Amino acid sequence: MENSNENIVGVAAGNEAFTTLVAAVKAAELVDTLSGKGPFTVFAPTNDAFNKLPNGTVESLLKPESKDKLTAVLTYHVVAGKFEAAAVMDAIAKHDGKFTVDTVQGGKIDLSVKDGKVILTDANKGTATVVIADVAASNGVIHAVDTVVMPK
Repeated sequence: MENSNENIVGVAAGNEAFTTLVAAVKAAELVDTLSGKGPFTVFAPTNDAFNKLPNGTVESLLKPESKDKLTAVLTYHVVAGKFEAAAVMDAIAKHDGKFTVDTVQGGKIDLSVKDGKVILTDANKGTATVVIADVAASNGVIHAVDTVVMPK
């Protein structure tokens, strides 16, 4: 996929599937960070992913007093560097089916493949599936995921 002129925040803001994510990034004051030089790989939860969380979770996370927790959840979905799907699949294959990445939040996520799709396993053994890979941005790449992964 060709490089977009829009940065990660701009690309997400232009996609109706990411309205909750964009609201969360603004609430956490991460717009400048994710608009920065990067490159970043963002495993971006779709609105449906946020909707799977228990009732009231998103509303609670968007409150000013929850900013630290929201920032931790969001930065747990971000990896420094640009890793397109082919590179992710290659890394998983080279590491016996599991590749662990360090997130900007400081925690780790295990990446594996099931039925040809990349699966994220978080610190709590929760999983998310990449549903759209390689959404290009000027400062990295976005992979849409169907579930919000949570740090410890």
